[in-house]
Amino acid sequence: MTAPLTADAHEYGLAGDGVADDRPALQKLVDALGDAVAADGRPRTVLVPAGRYVIRDRPVRWRSGVSLAGAGRGATCFELSNPGAPTQPVPLAWFTTAQHGAGRDHHIADVTFAHFEIDGLRVANEEYDVLAKGLGLQYVLRGRFTDLYIHDTAATGFGCDFLQDTVVEGVLAERCGRQDPGEEMGGAGIGIGVGGWGPVERLAVTDCTARGNGTNGIFLELQQDDWVPPRGIRVTACHTEDNRYGISDWGADGLLVTGCAMLGNHVAGFDVSAQGTTNVGGRGGLVTGCVIDANAGDGIALGNTPGPYGFHGNRVSNNGRYGYWEHNLSGGDQEPATDIVLESNDIHDNALDGIRVDAPLHEPAIFGNRIRGNGRRAAPQTRGGGEGVHCGPLSLTDEGAGWLPGGHRGKELTVGGRVPGAPGEATADGSGAAAADGSAATAESSEVSAVVVDNTATELTLAPVRPGADTAWPGGTPGPGTAYRLPDGPAPRAGLTAAAAVTHPYVHGNRVRDDGHPRTQVHAVWIAPEATWTGGRVSGNDFGGNASASTRFDSAPSGGRWRDNAG
Repeated sequence: MTAPLTADAHEYGLAGDGVADDRPALQKLVDALGDAVAADGRPRTVLVPAGRYVIRDRPVRWRSGVSLAGAGRGATCFELSNPGAPTQPVPLAWFTTAQHGAGRDHHIADVTFAHFEIDGLRVANEEYDVLAKGLGLQYVLRGRFTDLYIHDTAATGFGCDFLQDTVVEGVLAERCGRQDPGEEMGGAGIGIGVGGWGPVERLAVTDCTARGNGTNGIFLELQQDDWVPPRGIRVTACHTEDNRYGISDWGADGLLVTGCAMLGNHVAGFDVSAQGTTNVGGRGGLVTGCVIDANAGDGIALGNTPGPYGFHGNRVSNNGRYGYWEHNLSGGDQEPATDIVLESNDIHDNALDGIRVDAPLHEPAIFGNRIRGNGRRAAPQTRGGGEGVHCGPLSLTDEGAGWLPGGHRGKELTVGGRVPGAPGEATADGSGAAAADGSAATAESSEVSAVVVDNTATELTLAPVRPGADTAWPGGTPGPGTAYRLPDGPAPRAGLTAAAAVTHPYVHGNRVRDDGHPRTQVHAVWIAPEATWTGGRVSGNDFGGNASASTRFDSAPSGGRWRDNAG
Protein backbone atom coordinates (compact mmCIF):
# COMPACT_ATOMS: atom_id res chain seq x y z
CA MET A 1 0.00 0.00 0.00
CA THR A 2 1.27 3.48 -0.86
CA ALA A 3 1.19 6.05 1.91
CA PRO A 4 0.04 9.47 0.68
CA LEU A 5 0.10 12.49 2.96
CA THR A 6 -3.70 12.62 2.70
CA ALA A 7 -5.72 9.44 2.25
CA ASP A 8 -9.41 9.25 1.31
CA ALA A 9 -10.95 6.56 3.51
CA HIS A 10 -13.24 5.32 0.74
CA GLU A 11 -10.27 4.63 -1.51
CA TYR A 12 -8.83 2.34 1.17
CA GLY A 13 -11.81 0.13 1.79
CA LEU A 14 -14.03 1.95 4.31
CA ALA A 15 -17.68 1.67 3.27
CA GLY A 16 -19.45 4.11 5.58
CA ASP A 17 -22.80 2.43 4.87
CA GLY A 18 -23.79 1.81 8.50
CA VAL A 19 -23.71 -1.98 7.94
CA ALA A 20 -20.21 -3.18 7.06
CA ASP A 21 -17.56 -3.35 9.80
CA ASP A 22 -15.11 -0.59 8.86
CA ARG A 23 -12.69 -1.27 11.70
CA PRO A 24 -10.37 -3.70 9.84
CA ALA A 25 -9.94 -1.33 6.91
CA LEU A 26 -9.37 1.66 9.18
CA GLN A 27 -6.82 -0.24 11.27
CA LYS A 28 -4.96 -1.31 8.15
CA LEU A 29 -4.89 2.26 6.86
CA VAL A 30 -3.76 3.73 10.20
CA ASP A 31 -0.95 1.15 10.43
CA ALA A 32 0.23 1.86 6.90
CA LEU A 33 0.26 5.60 7.46
CA GLY A 34 1.85 5.18 10.88
CA ASP A 35 4.67 3.11 9.36
CA ALA A 36 5.21 5.81 6.75
CA VAL A 37 5.35 8.53 9.41
CA ALA A 38 7.92 6.48 11.35
CA ALA A 39 9.99 6.13 8.18
CA ASP A 40 10.01 9.71 6.91
CA GLY A 41 8.74 11.83 9.81
CA ARG A 42 5.93 13.40 7.77
CA PRO A 43 2.49 13.33 9.46
CA ARG A 44 -0.46 11.91 7.50
CA THR A 45 -4.22 12.51 7.52
CA VAL A 46 -7.15 10.18 6.92
CA LEU A 47 -10.05 12.07 5.33
CA VAL A 48 -13.39 10.39 6.02
CA PRO A 49 -16.28 11.49 3.77
CA ALA A 50 -19.85 11.71 5.01
CA GLY A 51 -21.27 8.36 6.06
CA ARG A 52 -21.85 6.07 9.02
CA TYR A 53 -18.76 3.99 9.79
CA VAL A 54 -19.21 0.95 12.03
CA ILE A 55 -16.38 0.09 14.46
CA ARG A 56 -17.34 -3.34 15.75
CA ASP A 57 -16.02 -5.47 18.64
CA ARG A 58 -12.51 -4.02 18.79
CA PRO A 59 -11.07 -0.51 18.93
CA VAL A 60 -8.50 0.89 16.51
CA ARG A 61 -4.97 1.01 17.91
CA TRP A 62 -3.79 4.47 16.98
CA ARG A 63 -0.40 5.47 15.61
CA SER A 64 1.73 8.55 16.07
CA GLY A 65 1.50 11.18 13.34
CA VAL A 66 -1.83 9.96 11.93
CA SER A 67 -4.76 12.39 12.00
CA LEU A 68 -8.45 11.70 11.40
CA ALA A 69 -10.73 14.30 9.82
CA GLY A 70 -14.39 13.95 8.88
CA ALA A 71 -16.86 16.03 6.92
CA GLY A 72 -18.47 17.50 10.04
CA ARG A 73 -20.74 16.56 12.94
CA GLY A 74 -23.78 14.71 11.72
CA ALA A 75 -22.09 14.03 8.37
CA THR A 76 -19.28 11.68 9.36
CA CYS A 77 -20.28 9.38 12.22
CA PHE A 78 -18.39 6.49 13.80
CA GLU A 79 -20.81 4.00 15.31
CA LEU A 80 -19.24 1.90 18.08
CA SER A 81 -20.66 -1.53 18.93
CA ASN A 82 -19.63 -4.84 20.51
CA PRO A 83 -22.29 -7.48 19.71
CA GLY A 84 -19.68 -10.21 19.36
CA ALA A 85 -17.49 -9.17 22.29
CA PRO A 86 -19.62 -8.17 25.31
CA THR A 87 -16.56 -7.95 27.58
CA GLN A 88 -14.55 -5.78 25.18
CA PRO A 89 -14.56 -1.98 25.51
CA VAL A 90 -14.70 -0.37 22.07
CA PRO A 91 -13.42 3.21 21.90
CA LEU A 92 -12.91 4.51 18.38
CA ALA A 93 -9.18 4.97 18.95
CA TRP A 94 -6.98 3.92 21.83
CA PHE A 95 -3.34 3.91 22.85
CA THR A 96 -2.76 3.34 26.57
CA THR A 97 -0.08 2.51 29.09
CA ALA A 98 -1.71 -0.76 30.16
CA GLN A 99 -2.50 -2.09 26.67
CA HIS A 100 0.30 -0.62 24.54
CA GLY A 101 3.07 0.59 26.86
CA ALA A 102 2.36 4.29 26.31
CA GLY A 103 4.70 6.66 28.15
CA ARG A 104 6.76 9.82 27.80
CA ASP A 105 9.18 8.03 25.49
CA HIS A 106 6.49 6.06 23.68
CA HIS A 107 3.76 8.54 22.88
CA ILE A 108 1.38 9.74 20.19
CA ALA A 109 2.56 12.98 18.55
CA ASP A 110 1.28 15.45 15.96
CA VAL A 111 -2.29 14.21 15.63
CA THR A 112 -5.57 15.96 14.93
CA PHE A 113 -9.04 14.49 15.42
CA ALA A 114 -11.61 16.79 13.87
CA HIS A 115 -15.09 17.24 12.40
CA PHE A 116 -16.90 13.99 13.18
CA GLU A 117 -19.34 12.29 15.51
CA ILE A 118 -18.89 9.24 17.77
CA ASP A 119 -22.05 7.31 18.67
CA GLY A 120 -21.47 4.88 21.57
CA LEU A 121 -25.06 3.80 22.12
CA ARG A 122 -24.55 0.24 20.83
CA VAL A 123 -21.69 -0.66 23.18
CA ALA A 124 -23.11 -2.81 25.98
CA ASN A 125 -20.55 -4.35 28.31
CA GLU A 126 -21.54 -7.11 30.73
CA GLU A 127 -20.08 -4.94 33.49
CA TYR A 128 -19.10 -1.30 33.58
CA ASP A 129 -15.67 -0.86 31.99
CA VAL A 130 -13.84 2.43 32.42
CA LEU A 131 -12.17 1.92 29.00
CA ALA A 132 -15.48 1.90 27.08
CA LYS A 133 -14.85 5.47 25.92
CA GLY A 134 -15.32 7.41 22.73
CA LEU A 135 -11.63 8.30 22.46
CA GLY A 136 -9.07 6.72 24.82
CA LEU A 137 -5.54 7.94 24.13
CA GLN A 138 -2.73 8.43 26.65
CA TYR A 139 0.49 10.40 26.31
CA VAL A 140 -0.37 12.72 23.44
CA LEU A 141 2.11 15.38 22.36
CA ARG A 142 1.06 18.30 20.14
CA GLY A 143 -2.49 17.05 19.72
CA ARG A 144 -5.60 18.89 18.59
CA PHE A 145 -9.13 17.63 19.16
CA THR A 146 -11.66 19.92 17.54
CA ASP A 147 -15.31 20.00 16.48
CA LEU A 148 -16.23 16.55 17.82
CA TYR A 149 -19.66 15.32 18.92
CA ILE A 150 -19.36 12.34 21.29
CA HIS A 151 -22.48 10.86 22.80
CA ASP A 152 -24.03 7.88 24.59
CA THR A 153 -20.76 6.10 25.36
CA ALA A 154 -20.79 3.46 28.10
CA ALA A 155 -17.96 5.22 29.96
CA THR A 156 -16.29 8.62 29.42
CA GLY A 157 -16.85 10.27 26.07
CA PHE A 158 -13.55 12.10 25.59
CA GLY A 159 -11.25 10.12 27.90
CA CYS A 160 -7.68 11.04 26.98
CA ASP A 161 -4.86 11.40 29.51
CA PHE A 162 -1.51 13.19 29.70
CA LEU A 163 -1.98 15.79 26.97
CA GLN A 164 1.08 17.96 26.38
CA ASP A 165 1.00 21.05 24.14
CA THR A 166 -2.54 20.04 23.26
CA VAL A 167 -5.81 21.83 22.55
CA VAL A 168 -9.27 20.35 23.14
CA GLU A 169 -11.80 22.71 21.56
CA GLY A 170 -15.38 22.61 20.43
CA VAL A 171 -16.07 19.13 21.82
CA LEU A 172 -19.72 18.37 22.58
CA ALA A 173 -20.14 15.41 24.96
CA GLU A 174 -23.68 14.31 25.76
CA ARG A 175 -25.10 11.40 27.78
CA CYS A 176 -21.73 9.72 28.22
CA GLY A 177 -21.11 7.38 31.14
CA ARG A 178 -24.33 5.58 30.20
CA GLN A 179 -23.40 2.41 32.14
CA ASP A 180 -21.93 4.30 35.11
CA PRO A 181 -24.40 4.47 38.01
CA GLY A 182 -22.63 7.65 39.10
CA GLU A 183 -20.22 6.18 41.61
CA GLU A 184 -17.65 4.48 39.36
CA MET A 185 -14.44 6.00 38.01
CA GLY A 186 -14.80 7.71 34.67
CA GLY A 187 -18.27 8.06 33.22
CA ALA A 188 -17.71 11.73 32.32
CA GLY A 189 -18.24 13.83 29.26
CA ILE A 190 -14.65 15.03 29.14
CA GLY A 191 -12.26 13.30 31.55
CA ILE A 192 -8.54 14.04 31.40
CA GLY A 193 -5.92 12.29 33.52
CA VAL A 194 -2.98 14.53 34.43
CA GLY A 195 0.53 14.26 35.84
CA GLY A 196 2.17 11.90 33.37
CA TRP A 197 4.40 14.54 31.76
CA GLY A 198 5.67 15.92 35.07
CA PRO A 199 5.07 19.22 36.88
CA VAL A 200 3.88 21.14 33.78
CA GLU A 201 1.25 19.98 31.29
CA ARG A 202 0.38 22.63 28.72
CA LEU A 203 -3.27 21.92 27.95
CA ALA A 204 -6.18 24.14 26.89
CA VAL A 205 -9.78 22.95 27.05
CA THR A 206 -11.91 25.61 25.40
CA ASP A 207 -15.39 26.16 24.02
CA CYS A 208 -16.55 22.65 24.98
CA THR A 209 -20.01 21.57 26.11
CA ALA A 210 -20.74 18.62 28.41
CA ARG A 211 -24.37 17.83 29.11
CA GLY A 212 -26.18 14.95 30.81
CA ASN A 213 -23.09 12.85 31.55
CA GLY A 214 -23.00 10.20 34.28
CA THR A 215 -20.41 11.79 36.57
CA ASN A 216 -18.56 14.94 35.55
CA GLY A 217 -19.05 17.33 32.72
CA ILE A 218 -15.30 18.08 32.67
CA PHE A 219 -12.72 16.77 35.14
CA LEU A 220 -8.96 16.83 35.60
CA GLU A 221 -7.63 13.94 37.69
CA LEU A 222 -4.13 13.19 39.02
CA GLN A 223 -3.40 9.58 38.07
CA GLN A 224 -0.63 8.62 40.52
CA ASP A 225 -0.56 9.87 44.11
CA ASP A 226 3.24 10.18 44.11
CA TRP A 227 3.21 12.44 41.04
CA VAL A 228 3.46 16.22 41.33
CA PRO A 229 0.13 17.93 40.58
CA PRO A 230 0.81 19.66 37.26
CA ARG A 231 0.49 23.32 36.36
CA GLY A 232 -0.39 24.79 32.98
CA ILE A 233 -4.00 23.62 32.43
CA ARG A 234 -6.74 26.03 31.36
CA VAL A 235 -10.50 25.50 30.99
CA THR A 236 -12.15 28.45 29.24
CA ALA A 237 -15.57 29.31 27.80
CA CYS A 238 -17.03 25.85 28.49
CA HIS A 239 -20.61 24.88 29.33
CA THR A 240 -21.50 22.04 31.71
CA GLU A 241 -25.12 21.15 32.44
CA ASP A 242 -27.11 18.24 33.94
CA ASN A 243 -24.06 16.21 35.00
CA ARG A 244 -23.44 14.99 38.55
CA TYR A 245 -20.61 17.56 38.77
CA GLY A 246 -20.03 20.39 36.35
CA ILE A 247 -16.25 20.97 36.41
CA SER A 248 -13.97 19.13 38.86
CA ASP A 249 -10.37 19.64 39.90
CA TRP A 250 -9.16 16.35 41.33
CA GLY A 251 -5.44 16.96 41.44
CA ALA A 252 -4.17 19.83 39.28
CA ASP A 253 -2.05 22.75 40.49
CA GLY A 254 -3.04 26.22 39.36
CA LEU A 255 -5.99 25.18 37.21
CA LEU A 256 -7.46 28.24 35.47
CA VAL A 257 -11.23 28.13 34.92
CA THR A 258 -12.50 31.23 33.13
CA GLY A 259 -15.78 32.31 31.58
CA CYS A 260 -17.57 28.98 32.03
CA ALA A 261 -21.22 28.15 32.74
CA MET A 262 -21.99 25.39 35.27
CA LEU A 263 -25.76 24.99 35.31
CA GLY A 264 -28.21 22.44 36.65
CA ASN A 265 -25.69 19.83 37.73
CA HIS A 266 -26.92 17.36 40.32
CA VAL A 267 -24.29 17.51 43.09
CA ALA A 268 -22.18 20.62 42.50
CA GLY A 269 -21.35 23.11 39.79
CA PHE A 270 -17.61 23.30 40.59
CA ASP A 271 -15.91 20.67 42.74
CA VAL A 272 -12.49 20.30 44.35
CA SER A 273 -12.21 17.14 46.44
CA ALA A 274 -10.61 13.74 47.00
CA GLN A 275 -13.01 11.86 44.74
CA GLY A 276 -10.41 11.02 42.10
CA THR A 277 -8.48 7.77 41.85
CA THR A 278 -5.61 9.14 43.95
CA ASN A 279 -7.74 11.00 46.54
CA VAL A 280 -5.82 14.19 45.78
CA GLY A 281 -7.69 17.49 45.56
CA GLY A 282 -6.58 20.38 43.40
CA ARG A 283 -4.71 23.36 44.73
CA GLY A 284 -3.60 26.80 43.57
CA GLY A 285 -6.51 27.19 41.14
CA LEU A 286 -8.38 30.29 40.00
CA VAL A 287 -12.06 30.38 39.00
CA THR A 288 -13.05 33.70 37.43
CA GLY A 289 -15.97 35.16 35.56
CA CYS A 290 -18.16 32.04 35.70
CA VAL A 291 -21.90 31.56 36.09
CA ILE A 292 -22.60 28.76 38.60
CA ASP A 293 -26.36 28.60 38.75
CA ALA A 294 -29.32 26.35 39.60
CA ASN A 295 -27.31 23.29 40.51
CA ALA A 296 -29.43 20.87 42.53
CA GLY A 297 -26.76 20.65 45.23
CA ASP A 298 -23.99 23.19 45.86
CA GLY A 299 -22.67 25.90 43.61
CA ILE A 300 -19.02 25.52 44.63
CA ALA A 301 -17.91 22.53 46.75
CA LEU A 302 -14.29 22.75 47.88
CA GLY A 303 -12.30 20.44 50.14
CA ASN A 304 -9.38 18.04 50.59
CA THR A 305 -7.04 20.79 49.47
CA PRO A 306 -4.17 22.45 51.32
CA GLY A 307 -4.97 25.58 49.32
CA PRO A 308 -4.61 28.14 48.02
CA TYR A 309 -7.64 28.60 45.78
CA GLY A 310 -9.30 31.75 44.47
CA PHE A 311 -12.80 32.58 43.24
CA HIS A 312 -13.12 36.00 41.65
CA GLY A 313 -16.02 37.74 39.97
CA ASN A 314 -18.35 34.76 39.70
CA ARG A 315 -22.13 34.58 39.92
CA VAL A 316 -23.12 31.78 42.32
CA SER A 317 -26.88 31.70 42.45
CA ASN A 318 -30.11 29.70 42.82
CA ASN A 319 -28.33 26.53 43.92
CA GLY A 320 -30.21 23.89 45.92
CA ARG A 321 -27.90 23.88 48.97
CA TYR A 322 -24.98 26.21 49.63
CA GLY A 323 -23.52 28.78 47.30
CA TYR A 324 -20.00 27.92 48.50
CA TRP A 325 -19.37 24.87 50.71
CA GLU A 326 -16.01 24.24 52.41
CA HIS A 327 -15.85 20.59 53.50
CA ASN A 328 -13.54 17.57 53.53
CA LEU A 329 -14.36 14.06 52.36
CA SER A 330 -12.85 11.13 54.26
CA GLY A 331 -9.82 9.55 52.61
CA GLY A 332 -8.30 12.80 51.38
CA ASP A 333 -6.27 15.69 52.74
CA GLN A 334 -7.69 16.91 56.07
CA GLU A 335 -5.32 19.78 56.87
CA PRO A 336 -6.74 23.31 57.05
CA ALA A 337 -7.07 24.95 53.66
CA THR A 338 -4.85 28.03 53.57
CA ASP A 339 -5.37 31.22 51.58
CA ILE A 340 -8.80 30.57 50.17
CA VAL A 341 -9.97 33.78 48.49
CA LEU A 342 -13.56 34.75 47.71
CA GLU A 343 -13.49 38.16 46.04
CA SER A 344 -16.11 40.22 44.17
CA ASN A 345 -18.51 37.32 43.74
CA ASP A 346 -22.30 37.68 43.57
CA ILE A 347 -23.61 34.91 45.84
CA HIS A 348 -27.38 35.10 45.93
CA ASP A 349 -30.66 33.18 46.20
CA ASN A 350 -29.08 29.89 47.20
CA ALA A 351 -31.29 27.53 49.18
CA LEU A 352 -29.22 27.44 52.38
CA ASP A 353 -26.18 29.49 53.43
CA GLY A 354 -24.43 31.69 50.91
CA ILE A 355 -21.04 30.54 52.27
CA ARG A 356 -20.81 27.51 54.57
CA VAL A 357 -17.55 26.50 56.29
CA ASP A 358 -17.60 22.90 57.55
CA ALA A 359 -13.83 22.28 57.36
CA PRO A 360 -10.93 24.28 58.83
CA LEU A 361 -9.73 27.43 57.06
CA HIS A 362 -6.50 29.31 57.74
CA GLU A 363 -6.17 32.93 56.65
CA PRO A 364 -9.13 33.03 54.28
CA ALA A 365 -9.86 36.31 52.52
CA ILE A 366 -13.51 37.12 51.89
CA PHE A 367 -13.86 40.61 50.50
CA GLY A 368 -15.95 42.69 48.16
CA ASN A 369 -18.68 40.07 47.73
CA ARG A 370 -22.42 40.62 47.50
CA ILE A 371 -23.98 37.84 49.59
CA ARG A 372 -27.69 38.47 49.40
CA GLY A 373 -31.07 36.81 49.64
CA ASN A 374 -29.80 33.34 50.47
CA GLY A 375 -31.65 30.88 52.69
CA ARG A 376 -34.40 30.54 50.10
CA ARG A 377 -35.43 27.12 51.46
CA ALA A 378 -37.71 28.83 53.96
CA ALA A 379 -41.09 27.25 53.21
CA PRO A 380 -42.56 25.14 56.02
CA GLN A 381 -43.29 21.46 55.65
CA THR A 382 -46.37 20.65 53.63
CA ARG A 383 -48.28 17.75 52.21
CA GLY A 384 -51.11 17.30 49.79
CA GLY A 385 -52.83 15.09 47.26
CA GLY A 386 -56.16 14.51 45.60
CA GLU A 387 -57.96 16.93 43.33
CA GLY A 388 -55.75 19.51 41.65
CA VAL A 389 -52.52 17.51 42.07
CA HIS A 390 -50.88 16.20 38.90
CA CYS A 391 -47.34 15.35 37.80
CA GLY A 392 -45.34 15.88 34.64
CA PRO A 393 -42.05 14.22 33.73
CA LEU A 394 -40.13 16.91 35.62
CA SER A 395 -42.79 18.59 37.72
CA LEU A 396 -45.50 18.33 40.33
CA THR A 397 -48.37 20.80 40.39
CA ASP A 398 -50.84 21.42 43.20
CA GLU A 399 -53.39 23.92 41.96
CA GLY A 400 -54.53 24.68 45.49
CA ALA A 401 -51.09 25.34 46.95
CA GLY A 402 -49.75 28.75 47.89
CA TRP A 403 -46.07 28.02 48.33
CA LEU A 404 -43.38 30.63 48.85
CA PRO A 405 -41.66 30.90 45.44
CA GLY A 406 -38.28 29.22 45.75
CA GLY A 407 -39.13 28.14 49.29
CA HIS A 408 -38.79 24.41 48.56
CA ARG A 409 -35.56 24.75 46.58
CA GLY A 410 -33.30 21.75 47.14
CA LYS A 411 -35.80 19.78 49.23
CA GLU A 412 -36.51 16.10 48.72
CA LEU A 413 -40.06 15.60 47.53
CA THR A 414 -41.68 12.32 48.54
CA VAL A 415 -44.57 11.14 46.39
CA GLY A 416 -46.91 8.22 47.12
CA GLY A 417 -48.18 6.66 50.30
CA ARG A 418 -51.52 7.62 51.84
CA VAL A 419 -53.41 10.47 50.22
CA PRO A 420 -54.24 13.25 52.72
CA GLY A 421 -57.84 12.87 53.83
CA ALA A 422 -57.61 9.12 54.47
CA PRO A 423 -58.81 8.04 57.95
CA GLY A 424 -56.55 9.48 60.62
CA GLU A 425 -54.48 11.40 58.07
CA ALA A 426 -54.14 15.14 58.47
CA THR A 427 -54.44 17.37 55.41
CA ALA A 428 -52.29 20.40 54.68
CA ASP A 429 -54.52 22.52 56.94
CA GLY A 430 -54.35 19.97 59.76
CA SER A 431 -57.88 18.66 59.40
CA GLY A 432 -58.94 15.11 58.58
CA ALA A 433 -61.05 16.08 55.56
CA ALA A 434 -63.17 13.56 53.70
CA ALA A 435 -63.27 13.08 49.96
CA ALA A 436 -65.54 15.29 47.83
CA ASP A 437 -68.35 12.70 47.88
CA GLY A 438 -68.33 12.55 51.66
CA SER A 439 -66.41 9.29 51.96
CA ALA A 440 -62.96 9.07 53.47
CA ALA A 441 -60.09 8.87 50.96
CA THR A 442 -57.99 5.70 51.31
CA ALA A 443 -55.74 5.66 48.23
CA GLU A 444 -52.19 4.46 48.83
CA SER A 445 -49.17 3.82 46.60
CA SER A 446 -45.48 3.04 46.99
CA GLU A 447 -43.24 6.02 47.71
CA VAL A 448 -40.64 7.58 45.41
CA SER A 449 -38.60 10.75 45.85
CA ALA A 450 -37.23 13.53 43.68
CA VAL A 451 -35.19 16.69 44.27
CA VAL A 452 -36.86 20.07 43.88
CA VAL A 453 -34.87 22.43 41.69
CA ASP A 454 -37.24 25.37 42.13
CA ASN A 455 -40.89 26.19 42.68
CA THR A 456 -43.59 28.74 42.01
CA ALA A 457 -46.68 29.15 44.17
CA THR A 458 -48.24 26.01 42.66
CA GLU A 459 -45.58 24.09 40.71
CA LEU A 460 -42.41 22.22 41.71
CA THR A 461 -39.68 21.84 39.10
CA LEU A 462 -37.77 18.59 39.65
CA ALA A 463 -34.27 17.36 38.82
CA PRO A 464 -33.98 14.37 36.44
CA VAL A 465 -33.63 11.01 38.17
CA ARG A 466 -30.06 10.85 36.82
CA PRO A 467 -27.98 12.95 34.45
CA GLY A 468 -29.21 12.74 30.90
CA ALA A 469 -32.66 11.45 31.87
CA ASP A 470 -35.85 13.18 30.75
CA THR A 471 -37.88 12.33 33.85
CA ALA A 472 -37.63 12.67 37.61
CA TRP A 473 -39.54 9.45 38.21
CA PRO A 474 -37.73 6.07 38.20
CA GLY A 475 -40.94 4.07 37.81
CA GLY A 476 -43.02 6.30 35.55
CA THR A 477 -44.89 9.55 36.12
CA PRO A 478 -47.28 9.33 39.11
CA GLY A 479 -50.95 9.57 38.32
CA PRO A 480 -53.36 12.42 39.11
CA GLY A 481 -54.15 13.05 42.74
CA THR A 482 -51.07 11.29 44.07
CA ALA A 483 -50.05 12.10 47.65
CA TYR A 484 -46.90 14.13 48.28
CA ARG A 485 -45.01 15.67 51.15
CA LEU A 486 -42.16 18.14 51.60
CA PRO A 487 -40.01 18.58 54.74
CA ASP A 488 -39.54 21.74 56.75
CA GLY A 489 -36.87 24.28 55.88
CA PRO A 490 -33.82 24.26 58.20
CA ALA A 491 -32.77 27.24 60.29
CA PRO A 492 -30.82 29.35 60.77
CA ARG A 493 -29.75 30.17 57.23
CA ALA A 494 -26.99 32.77 57.02
CA GLY A 495 -25.02 34.67 54.46
CA LEU A 496 -21.79 33.33 56.01
CA THR A 497 -21.77 30.38 58.42
CA ALA A 498 -18.69 29.11 60.23
CA ALA A 499 -19.11 25.59 61.64
CA ALA A 500 -15.39 24.67 61.87
CA ALA A 501 -12.11 26.27 62.93
CA VAL A 502 -11.43 29.59 61.16
CA THR A 503 -8.11 31.24 61.98
CA HIS A 504 -6.94 34.72 61.00
CA PRO A 505 -9.74 35.48 58.57
CA TYR A 506 -9.87 38.71 56.57
CA VAL A 507 -13.50 39.67 55.97
CA HIS A 508 -13.82 43.13 54.47
CA GLY A 509 -16.13 45.21 52.32
CA ASN A 510 -18.85 42.61 51.83
CA ARG A 511 -22.55 43.41 51.52
CA VAL A 512 -24.36 40.60 53.34
CA ARG A 513 -28.07 41.39 53.42
CA ASP A 514 -31.52 40.45 52.22
CA ASP A 515 -33.89 42.87 50.53
CA GLY A 516 -36.43 40.20 49.57
CA HIS A 517 -40.07 39.95 50.58
CA PRO A 518 -40.04 37.99 52.76
CA ARG A 519 -36.46 38.00 53.90
CA THR A 520 -35.08 34.46 54.08
CA GLN A 521 -31.40 35.06 54.92
CA VAL A 522 -31.74 34.98 58.70
CA HIS A 523 -28.31 36.34 59.69
CA ALA A 524 -25.40 37.93 57.90
CA VAL A 525 -22.86 35.92 59.95
CA TRP A 526 -23.46 32.86 62.14
CA ILE A 527 -20.67 31.30 64.19
CA ALA A 528 -22.10 27.87 65.07
CA PRO A 529 -21.51 26.10 68.42
CA GLU A 530 -18.92 23.72 66.94
CA ALA A 531 -16.88 26.53 65.36
CA THR A 532 -13.90 28.54 66.55
CA TRP A 533 -13.14 31.97 65.07
CA THR A 534 -9.68 33.16 66.04
CA GLY A 535 -7.93 36.44 65.26
CA GLY A 536 -8.14 38.21 61.94
CA ARG A 537 -10.14 41.26 60.90
CA VAL A 538 -13.81 41.74 60.15
CA SER A 539 -14.31 45.32 59.03
CA GLY A 540 -16.14 47.62 56.68
CA ASN A 541 -18.98 45.18 55.95
CA ASP A 542 -22.69 45.90 55.56
CA PHE A 543 -24.46 43.32 57.72
CA GLY A 544 -27.82 45.10 57.92
CA GLY A 545 -31.20 44.10 56.57
CA ASN A 546 -31.32 40.36 57.27
CA ALA A 547 -34.39 38.55 58.56
CA SER A 548 -33.17 38.49 62.17
CA ALA A 549 -30.08 39.88 63.89
CA SER A 550 -27.05 40.73 61.80
CA THR A 551 -24.82 38.27 63.66
CA ARG A 552 -25.36 35.20 65.80
CA PHE A 553 -22.48 33.93 67.93
CA ASP A 554 -23.19 30.52 69.42
CA SER A 555 -19.41 30.37 69.81
CA ALA A 556 -17.81 33.71 70.53
CA PRO A 557 -14.97 34.92 68.29
CA SER A 558 -11.58 35.14 69.99
CA GLY A 559 -9.08 37.92 69.42
CA GLY A 560 -8.79 39.86 66.22
CA ARG A 561 -10.75 42.97 65.40
CA TRP A 562 -14.40 43.58 64.49
CA ARG A 563 -15.11 47.19 63.58
CA ASP A 564 -17.03 49.51 61.26
CA ASN A 565 -19.58 46.89 60.28
CA ALA A 566 -23.01 48.36 59.51
CA GLY A 567 -25.91 46.62 61.22
